[in-house]
Amino acid sequence: MQDITKTLDAWKSSLCREVDAGGVYARSKIAHKWKAPWRGLLLRESVAWRMQDLLEQSHALYMASQLLGARILLRSAFETAAVLIHLNQATRQVVAGTKDFHEFTERTEKLLLGSRDKSTPYETINILTILSKASKRYPGLEQWYADLSESAHPNFEGMLLGYSEFDLQSRTTNFQNRWEALYGSSHLKALSACMVIFEAEYNHEWPDAFEALERWIEQNDAMLEATK
Repeated sequence: MQDITKTLDAWKSSLCREVDAGGVYARSKIAHKWKAPWRGLLLRESVAWRMQDLLEQSHALYMASQLLGARILLRSAFETAAVLIHLNQATRQVVAGTKDFHEFTERTEKLLLGSRDKSTPYETINILTILSKASKRYPGLEQWYADLSESAHPNFEGMLLGYSEFDLQSRTTNFQNRWEALYGSSHLKALSACMVIFEAEYNHEWPDAFEALERWIEQNDAMLEATK
């Protein structure tokens, strides 16, 4: 298993500090006159900042034996990773000709600017839809999330299982905090899996898909102008 503390520290030191619109435009004046690639770039870096923050805090809570909070934060990290996976999948679909570019542009608006409280004009995409699509690339991702959700919600696991044990012989329910006993041995495995997925999507899949999208836009710019 990777050194989680060392990896998270390395992530923090390498986080993108600014994105220069002029520099991006200089890469390709044709590709970057369109807003979708720009939004994709901002989304990628926003995901990186959130992932590092969530996983650092989840790991810190794990080290302090605060497993419920650690699992809730890890759940949010899996959601966040799924957003980047979804962006990369949609980008590939545009390049493959199976998704309309203008629909893709609207999707980047929702992914980057969406809200549930009407604080922006764009309605966010349902996270369960995003997770379902992302799980097609990473089988098991949706199950990781579902398992973590059981801890996050005030249902059987989130309350009775997490805080009590039943003694059948005495027919007595004994209350105690059981989160470390339940998940102390498995949390790092789940956290490490989330990190591996994110690194693959951020370091490898996104750059390749982004460059492919730039080339595709350059080749199809006239069609895009005619259909916008």
